[in-house]
Amino acid sequence: MNRPAERGSVSIEVAVLAPAFIALMVLAGVAGRSAVAAEAIDAAAHDAARAASISRDASTARAQAREAARNQLDWRGLACTNTPTLTFTGSVQGRATSFDDAFRSPVGQDATVTIQVACRVSFRDLRLGALPGMPTDNRVVASFTSPLDRYRSRR
Repeated sequence: MNRPAERGSVSIEVAVLAPAFIALMVLAGVAGRSAVAAEAIDAAAHDAARAASISRDASTARAQAREAARNQLDWRGLACTNTPTLTFTGSVQGRATSFDDAFRSPVGQDATVTIQVACRVSFRDLRLGALPGMPTDNRVVASFTSPLDRYRSRR
């Protein structure tokens, strides 16, 4: 037996819960895209630092690092909304220094290079009017440090 007071209650429940469910799905998409982007940027920073650390001089290292980062991001299919930015730093004997100074350090001294990769990931295609204030993009940053071979000549 149907009770007249409960007629249409399912429609009302769906109408009330549907926006919340859609918002949850959009937020899951944002979180997923952020996680995938963070992994891709981390791998790009790792490859860039490794490519830089096996180079003989700073200018070649910069070029090799940019190419390695671009190749990794292309391979992973990450489309940044801007050109990924790479920041180059170094250290000698544990003291922070410039990237160039790390390559100019004398043979036998510990030196490292650090590459930071940053990229903006867009969420514009996930945006809904039901979620005011939702971000349209997110800046994802990762860095990696790789040692220079202490017994190899540097220029």
